[in-house]
Amino acid sequence: MIDFYTWKTPNGQKIAIMLEESGLAYKTHFVDISKQEQFRPEFLKINPNNKIPAIVDHDGPRHHALNLFESGAILIYLAEKTGKLLSLDPRCRILTIQWLMFQMSGIGPMLGQLHHFLHYAAERIPYAVERYTNEAKRLYRVMDEHLENEPFFAADYSIADIAIFPWVNLHERQRIDLDDYPNLKAWHRRIAKRPAVIKGLALTENL
Repeated sequence: MIDFYTWKTPNGQKIAIMLEESGLAYKTHFVDISKQEQFRPEFLKINPNNKIPAIVDHDGPRHHALNLFESGAILIYLAEKTGKLLSLDPRCRILTIQWLMFQMSGIGPMLGQLHHFLHYAAERIPYAVERYTNEAKRLYRVMDEHLENEPFFAADYSIADIAIFPWVNLHERQRIDLDDYPNLKAWHRRIAKRPAVIKGLALTENL
C-alpha cells in the first residue's frame, strides 16, 4: 500500500495519474497548502522540504517502508517498481528522463512563476508577467516543435508525458492559446482521453 500526500497542483496531479496508470494500491491524504498543512510536524517527517506531493511506500525496496518526495523522483521510482512507462531500452529511457528533467527544471518552475505573478502576487508587476509569459511561450514552442514528428515526448507514452501534461492542461490560466501550438494541442487531446488521466485529475477536482 502507498500513502499518497497531495493537493490540487500539477505536481500532485502527475503522481495521481501515475498511480492510476500503474495499478498500485494507494490511499490519498490531502494536504491543504492554503492552510499551510504542509508545515505540520507529521508531514515534515515525510517531506522535510514541506512540499507536496510525497509518498510512503509501505512495501518499498527490500520490503522496508520508503518515504519519498520530489515528483520527478517519485515518477521514476513508481515506473521502476512496476516496470511501466520507463523503457528499458537505453536510448528511449534516457530520452524519457531528458524530457522529465525538462519539465522539472523548466516547465514547472517557469509556469509556476507565471501562475504566481498572474494570479497570486499582491501587486501586478508588468516586468515579471512579461518575463515569465515570454519564457512560457518559448517552452511551448520547444514542445510543439518536438511533437511535430513524434506522438509522445519519448517515442512511447511515458512518465515524461505524465509529468508535462498537468502543466499544459492549465494553459488557459497561463493565458496561452493552444491553437498557436497545434502539435502540442493534438498531444494534449490524446493524453486527456486516457482513463488513468481522467481519474487522476478527478482526484482533486472538488477540493
